[in-house]
Amino acid sequence: MWHLPSLSVRHVLSLVACTLIGVGIAHAQQGLPKNGTLVVPITTAKGDSAGTASFKESKNGKQLSITLKLKNLPFGEHAVHIHANPVCDAPDFKEAGGHFNPDTKQHGTMNPMGHHNGDLPKNISIGEDHTGQISLKVDYLTLAPGAPTSILGHSIMVHEKADDMKTDPTGNAGNRIACGVINAPAM
Repeated sequence: MWHLPSLSVRHVLSLVACTLIGVGIAHAQQGLPKNGTLVVPITTAKGDSAGTASFKESKNGKQLSITLKLKNLPFGEHAVHIHANPVCDAPDFKEAGGHFNPDTKQHGTMNPMGHHNGDLPKNISIGEDHTGQISLKVDYLTLAPGAPTSILGHSIMVHEKADDMKTDPTGNAGNRIACGVINAPAM
């Protein structure tokens, strides 16, 4: 037979409160909706909606899926990068800083010296209807709060031209035309 020590109501309530606070802190630290997908709105320099970027980590935490559904953008190929700062101030989005690059590498996924963490492996194609969609998976970014490769607290940027995947520091991608801040949602 088990014998548990007597606990006062005060102790029980204190234990319950600590447990709930701990669960709340863990949930807030994760900062993601229950389905695990973080959806970031993207806007143009004029403040118009340019669509969304969705981020979802694999169950084992080894891959980050990125889905872009863009609209109201010029026809053609466009680079998309993760930038260092969580700022999307029009008209040029320059306050977003350079590409997210915690390992101080060169630009471009085809660069033999390694690439910025903010470099994505493909450009997005925007059709004549001014919309486009692409899904990517990368193993060098995460949604884990506080991790050196976490995209939380950064921004996602669409550029006017395609990324050549090798020219340092920007891939000849041109001006910044749409931006979204990647913050964990408030709980």
